[in-house]
Amino acid sequence: MLKPLFRIAIFLFLVWGCAPSTNNQHQNEVFRYNEHRNISSLDPAFARNPQNIWPVNQLFNGLVQLDDSLRIQGDIARKWTISDDGIRYDFYLKKEVYFHPSPYFKDTTRIVVAQDFVYSFDRLKDPKVASPGGWVLQQVSSYKALNDSVFSIELKQPFSSFLGVLSMKYCAVVPHEVVDGLGNDFGKKPIGTGPFLFKTWKENLKLVLRKNNRYFEKDASGKSLPYLEAVAITFLEDKQSEFMAFVQGNIDFLNSLDPSYKDELLTTEGKLQPRYENRFRLLIGPYLNTEYIGLFVDKNASKFASKKLRQAINMAIDRKQMVKYLRNNIGYAAHNGFVPKGLQGSTPIKGNDYRPLEAKKILKEYLKKSNTNTVSIQLATDANYLDLCKFIQQSLQKVGLEVSINVMPVASLRQAKSSGKLEMFRASWIADYPDAENYFSLFYSKNFSPNGPNYTHFKNEAFDQLYEQSLKEKSFEKRQVLFNKMDEIIVEEAPVIPLYYDKVVRFTQNNVTGLGNNPINILHLKRVKKVSL
Repeated sequence: MLKPLFRIAIFLFLVWGCAPSTNNQHQNEVFRYNEHRNISSLDPAFARNPQNIWPVNQLFNGLVQLDDSLRIQGDIARKWTISDDGIRYDFYLKKEVYFHPSPYFKDTTRIVVAQDFVYSFDRLKDPKVASPGGWVLQQVSSYKALNDSVFSIELKQPFSSFLGVLSMKYCAVVPHEVVDGLGNDFGKKPIGTGPFLFKTWKENLKLVLRKNNRYFEKDASGKSLPYLEAVAITFLEDKQSEFMAFVQGNIDFLNSLDPSYKDELLTTEGKLQPRYENRFRLLIGPYLNTEYIGLFVDKNASKFASKKLRQAINMAIDRKQMVKYLRNNIGYAAHNGFVPKGLQGSTPIKGNDYRPLEAKKILKEYLKKSNTNTVSIQLATDANYLDLCKFIQQSLQKVGLEVSINVMPVASLRQAKSSGKLEMFRASWIADYPDAENYFSLFYSKNFSPNGPNYTHFKNEAFDQLYEQSLKEKSFEKRQVLFNKMDEIIVEEAPVIPLYYDKVVRFTQNNVTGLGNNPINILHLKRVKKVSL
């Protein structure tokens, strides 16, 4: 049931209040979207989640960036060199990249220099800042400014994923004058170098960014970016109200697919409903997110130390039916390894097919060996995935497993998962950077939680050796062979049950062009236009 109409009226007031002007000409120069989650900071040092990353991406730049095909491109760095041993990276900076204007500068603004990256990286490691992104420099031995236009980084050992890590918004450049001047308020009044600059922010009401007329990037014809005059963000928490605002044309963009309106917008085949074909545009592509069930496999603490039980669960789930009816085919059934589609390193390994008869047979073998008649399992989840977990519950009950569902608050679930208190849990892994190594880090024994992302406490010597080898290997072809072998081990040992590889799904009004789509679902607005229809 939709929220009362006065909520929509408030939303419309907020959206119009965000715009620099209410006339039609200016409305076509303002990109409007709603963020139903709270933005905690606009400081790139705290760009931990999508709600923070999206506006930070409009405000800041780093050394390198990713295009929509996940290829590394120069950003503030015009070029770079890598030493033969893969240890040293030298970045040569563009010479006329300016910070946004601020009274903390002597002359309103100034050009970015290599020392600014030294300062920005120092902040990531500073315990007083307490950035959640400090880990991105764990492979770095040292860094320094060779002069104003060359920034040099040395690694502890070769790390082939390093440029991908540098593309993260944690690594964006910030000006020391403004950060030192504002202190903790920098995240509320940010100064960066990006295509848009900060205008105003009323928390939980509206956030407005304006065009940076001094932005350094240009399009193929030589025209300065961005095309838009402003970005207006509102903060309606309710997804149904957000959907109604989109249908009424009061926001330009709708991200993802909420169960409350999925059938209204899409057919079960994942196509736009006919009534919306002439009003909206649908953008779909692979998303670097694997949804999975994690099993705590510690030999001394869990029934899931048994590989037979894990394999039976893996075979008991009909992933195709799950994706079709619960997701309107927005996703790919996870019949391969753990690495999702859309990323180099994804492997064609089979092993997660639906085989209920074989699952029953293996389960009987497990029960006989365990000298027991039944197995009772508790599956932990948060409320957002209750429908998915009910599907899994029914699937496992059909092969003879007793499953109860424990619905937990998100924060409690995260803490319990990290501390090894859950025997079975629903989770997802969204790539921090576009490299398959990021996914395999979940199974490296030196990454046991709570000090790393190995929440299942999986340990396999052969896997560890392959993982360590992949970190040092520079040849992608040779790394691919290593990735294949690691995925084979994960499929065989089944410490996790991959459910589906997600898709990015975006809806826009039909007058929005240039938005694009990408497998990390980052929002790029510098090439977006709104045209008159």
